[in-house]
Amino acid sequence: MDENIILRMTDIDKAFPGVKALDKAQLTLKKGSVHALMGENGAGKSTLMKCLYGIYFRDSGTIELEGKEISFTNSKEALDHGVAMIHQELQPIPKMTVAENIFLGNYPMKGIFVDHEKMNKETERFLKIIGLNVAPDTELGDLTISQQQSVEIAKAISHDAKVIIMDEPTSSLTSNEVENLFRVINKLRDDGIGIIYISHKMDEILRISDDITIMRDGQYVGTYDAKHITTQEIIRHMVGRELSKQFPERDFEPHSENILEIKNFTSPRPNSFKNCSFDLKKGEILGVAGLVGAQRTELMEAIFGIRAVEPGGKVILHDKEITIKDSKDAIKNGIALVTEDRRQSGIFGVLSITDNVSVPSLKDFRNAFGLLQEPKIKQMVDQEIKSLNVKTPSRDELIQNLSGGNQQKVILSRWLVTSPEVFILDEPTRGIDVGAKYEIYEIINSLAKQGKSIILISSEMSEIIGMSNRVMVMCEGEISGFLEKEEATQENIMSLATKFMTN
Repeated sequence: MDENIILRMTDIDKAFPGVKALDKAQLTLKKGSVHALMGENGAGKSTLMKCLYGIYFRDSGTIELEGKEISFTNSKEALDHGVAMIHQELQPIPKMTVAENIFLGNYPMKGIFVDHEKMNKETERFLKIIGLNVAPDTELGDLTISQQQSVEIAKAISHDAKVIIMDEPTSSLTSNEVENLFRVINKLRDDGIGIIYISHKMDEILRISDDITIMRDGQYVGTYDAKHITTQEIIRHMVGRELSKQFPERDFEPHSENILEIKNFTSPRPNSFKNCSFDLKKGEILGVAGLVGAQRTELMEAIFGIRAVEPGGKVILHDKEITIKDSKDAIKNGIALVTEDRRQSGIFGVLSITDNVSVPSLKDFRNAFGLLQEPKIKQMVDQEIKSLNVKTPSRDELIQNLSGGNQQKVILSRWLVTSPEVFILDEPTRGIDVGAKYEIYEIINSLAKQGKSIILISSEMSEIIGMSNRVMVMCEGEISGFLEKEEATQENIMSLATKFMTN
């Protein structure tokens, strides 16, 4: 084996009931390199990494680490052999200290007691390596997401990691935090560690990677030099076709009448949204832009009834004031919310697609005796699966087994069957590949064309500009301005997004 190769995965197969997730997949990682693993949601990237990390056991194929064939049966075994994985959804223990999180399950001992002095001293050394300036005895829950992620990297270093898998590591980070992560990655690379980097963000991939492996439908497509491949070539290899347009064409305009008016919304909590008023027209896609901390999500959750509002805040629907005390009131009045974090607050992971789609509309499927009409529910779910092109073996599949894009389609289906008039979509394409994004965009356009009204929150500037009829920008809890479609440039949005900031 080439001494420069630290990891080689060859002809990896993995099947689940009704679907072949991996079909002769492969990956070759060099020492001291960043190797991007790309593909559409459902391409098999996560499954391949779980086979490496001992979460899944491969059906066939070989995995070699430093020239020796390995087969881990659990993640601890992988860690003990120098393979670490930093998941997209961090799994910290917030009430434990930084040091305790790093050494969890591997505490240095002095007799029958934990050697806290040695543990803290070693933690300081690991934190210094990655440039994180926090005390070892700080509770992890007091750190930012970026700092918690750095602690996970320090934990990997504490296990003498030779290979570190990073799954969508920048999905919840600000631009400054991304820069810090890249600085840490470059240092790890200089120290000879091989990094497998999973991301859908093309600019990041081309900037940080040395090599790019692309998968499609569980199969290996190819490995490419990151310096000699373009974004369009990556997309073509990922989706198996040219994707010349990032956003679908729109052949309709919103109506002139207002569906929804929000007046004088102010949070009772300090440093939250205040004095917020706006309107939403029938068939309009209103983009909501702003930097991290602008309180976009908080404002929309208040409209949906899951955050408090000071007296004087009004919701006017069809020219009539309505009262929304909780989410049930919002749903009853035809308002739907697709949340920012689909895994934490969107899907019911251990339930089937059928359960996830039907949960808000079960009352509509009861007969005169109050019994559920299961054949009608199944028929409805099958229709939604077909309508939104959800890729799944069956309606009975657990939603947690679907790709991110297909999970998002199921969540949209859940609301579509309740026939809402207003959709609040909070980061609807976060963590979704370009092909699945386009499908979500087509669904959004279709809803607007039907006269549904959409509030679209997104941190991706191109998505806000490409999808919105009008853009509302927030800064530090206030609405800093509105831009018509022709005015919605990156410069104008950023100017409003920083309007109230002080040095």
